[in-house]
Amino acid sequence: MVEPETILEAYRRGIFPMAVDKRGTIAWFSPDPRAIIPLDDRFHIPHGLRRALKKKPFDVTFDQDFPAVIRECAQRRDGTWISPGIVRAYSTLHRLGHAHSVEARRDGKLVGGLYGVHVGGAVFGESVFHRATDASKVALVALVARLRQRGFVVLDTQWQTPHLRQFGTVEIPRREYFRILERATTFPCQF
Repeated sequence: MVEPETILEAYRRGIFPMAVDKRGTIAWFSPDPRAIIPLDDRFHIPHGLRRALKKKPFDVTFDQDFPAVIRECAQRRDGTWISPGIVRAYSTLHRLGHAHSVEARRDGKLVGGLYGVHVGGAVFGESVFHRATDASKVALVALVARLRQRGFVVLDTQWQTPHLRQFGTVEIPRREYFRILERATTFPCQF
């Protein structure tokens, strides 16, 4: 297992771990360009999701069931990069207050969510899952609202995906990302 402080120091430097094979071998990544979700007015909630949110389709909680969220994220990936070693390491980070989950529930059942890591005013999104339409999207919207409310600087999504693009995710050069990251990790934000 990778030590929690090693993971946190890597995030401070713009690097994150992933398992790269079925044996759970860990490799370290720092993409260029880097994808982030701006926590300002560039964050976009798609029209259909905005309509769905008005109906309050899910109950959203934070840090209520981190083990279930990371387990669901790992199970939903074919050839997952979320190896048992990653699960153990991030579970330890959660117990130490650095890894967090957002849960979306319907009728009390966990149907979607996401998890990530926070260092100062930066949050690093790791993975999402859903069993119900829009569940992970609602979790993401709730996460952004919480980060804005608490003065966070950046939500790092690592890579751009079509799913994330609809929320206004932007890609920035690594050099610019490092400037943002250096500032963000010095903010004393509480998740």
